[in-house]
Amino acid sequence: MYRSNGNFEAFARPPKRDAGPERKVHLVGGGLAGLAAAVFLIRDGGVPGDSITVYEELQIPGGSCDGLFDEHKGFIIRGGREMEAHFETLWDLFRSVPSLDTPDASVLDDMYWAHKSDPSTNPNRAIHNRGKRIEEMNELTLTPGAIQEILNLALTREQDLDDKRIDEFFGEEFFASNFWLYWATMFAFEPWASAMEMRRYLLRFVHHIATLADLSSLRFARYNQYESLIKPLVAHLESHGVVFRSATQVLDVLVTDAGGSKTVTEIELLVGATTGDTTGVAAGSAGLGNRGTTEKIAVGPDDLVLITNGSITESSTFGDNDTPAPVVTDRGGAWKLWKTMAERDRAFGRPEKFCENIPEANWTISATVTLTDDRIAPYLQKISGRDPRDGRIVTGGPCTIKDSNWLYGYTMSRQPHFAAQDPKQELVVWLYGLFSDKPGNYVNKTIRECTGAELTAEWLYHLGVPIDEIDELARTSARAVPCNMPYISSYFMPRALGDRPQVVPEGSRNLAFIGNFAETERDTVFTTEYSVRTAMEAVYTLLDVDRAVPEVFASSFDVRTLLQALYYLNDRKPLAEIPLPLGGKLIEKAALKKIKGTYLEELLQDARLL
Repeated sequence: MYRSNGNFEAFARPPKRDAGPERKVHLVGGGLAGLAAAVFLIRDGGVPGDSITVYEELQIPGGSCDGLFDEHKGFIIRGGREMEAHFETLWDLFRSVPSLDTPDASVLDDMYWAHKSDPSTNPNRAIHNRGKRIEEMNELTLTPGAIQEILNLALTREQDLDDKRIDEFFGEEFFASNFWLYWATMFAFEPWASAMEMRRYLLRFVHHIATLADLSSLRFARYNQYESLIKPLVAHLESHGVVFRSATQVLDVLVTDAGGSKTVTEIELLVGATTGDTTGVAAGSAGLGNRGTTEKIAVGPDDLVLITNGSITESSTFGDNDTPAPVVTDRGGAWKLWKTMAERDRAFGRPEKFCENIPEANWTISATVTLTDDRIAPYLQKISGRDPRDGRIVTGGPCTIKDSNWLYGYTMSRQPHFAAQDPKQELVVWLYGLFSDKPGNYVNKTIRECTGAELTAEWLYHLGVPIDEIDELARTSARAVPCNMPYISSYFMPRALGDRPQVVPEGSRNLAFIGNFAETERDTVFTTEYSVRTAMEAVYTLLDVDRAVPEVFASSFDVRTLLQALYYLNDRKPLAEIPLPLGGKLIEKAALKKIKGTYLEELLQDARLL
């Protein structure tokens, strides 16, 4: 496997190849990583679809990329997917997946056309004081000291950041800035999170610094991620004969190690397990109970096993308008499988670093709110300046409530957000709060303790709804489904090199790890791109596919991007107005004389630094 960039590699297909030895491919986990791996196996690896089996413990594929209607609860999304133009492997995948909505088009075509006709922007990135725009909305409000802290972290070597936290590198001025407000709520960072991952994000998304205040660099699907991304993927794979086994938990994957050569020999399954006493389609997202029958599958040395290890949405539970989401942390098989394998071989990582000892001050709760009449919509329109019913993007990413004790926020994408939704009667909004250890500003409970109606009431309070109308509107004009996700922040737990297994562990003959808990260089977790990238790397490595994996977008190596970032980090100030020590000012003055009339001066002018 090698990495490259450019159209020569991006548009080329690998030489057509036979499948090679008759092999079976076992994909553990039916989330985006597993589905992407199946596409690459067929498209680039020459593996027949009917030789591929996907094992998924839930009732439906998609993993964390969900979106469904439950007849008992209503519309449900546990989260949304923010995508951008430089998700190189994601777009490489979806250019090959036919659209279910548009004849002779791909999923990528659909997304491209949707973005061109309705580009994403966020007209009101953050509010406070019950629905008012925050001061200096378009500024990042970083002090010179805070900017220096950003540079210091970016320049630190990754190997020097083992188990370091973000708040070990930044002070109060940084955490008080709009930059942190926008950064944390766009990417779901907490002050206790991994400094290693924060550094990766800074380098990976330096080209987003210019658009943090309006999120205009984001791309969104037409509908929710399940209907827009997962359904066409599954239909495409089914057309190739891929076998899907739902309600099937992988209990163990046995690996022999002979002289450093690792080979999977057996898979143990729990088949037909159910979700306990939870009812409705939504139960399929809450993990497995203990019922079912066991089954063992022999794995030959030429067979392949690709494992999605860990899960941020394992043990998800749902409440309703009158009931909080139960707190459950021991259901589902993703963590159990990873722990079982890692206990035998530390080359498979340290899952306990991610799923244990998660701080209380973390994000665990989201909620899907369906507005059922027109009484709340005017408050949303007042904040965004957009009619929620005109079919266009409303918030274009999160609208964050800066003075919320929960650091509450909401997003509202194009309506309808579900194909089955009636946008004349129903509007779907997604809520989330990053702090779970504090009482709300209106509801005197922590976010975990709240019913759906209480989560809606807290939101309405911050939208500026009159106090005497809040509770009645929350109960009669909205229907909310709370979701508790105890591991949703686990990607960001402080970690050290080696805590995540390599995509293809050293010496592996037929085993790979895929998804956001597998290790690949430079890219960032909590993205659809990371899931697809690890899947592509696994397939290309194990099958020796003669085509490059697109490298991570190299924005941090582009001097134009770096100069633009300098301009926006300093709130659009030219060099002459950027605070520097006296010695630095003298050096700058002399240097500007030297570059006058050169290409360097032109670059500075293009970045508006001169």
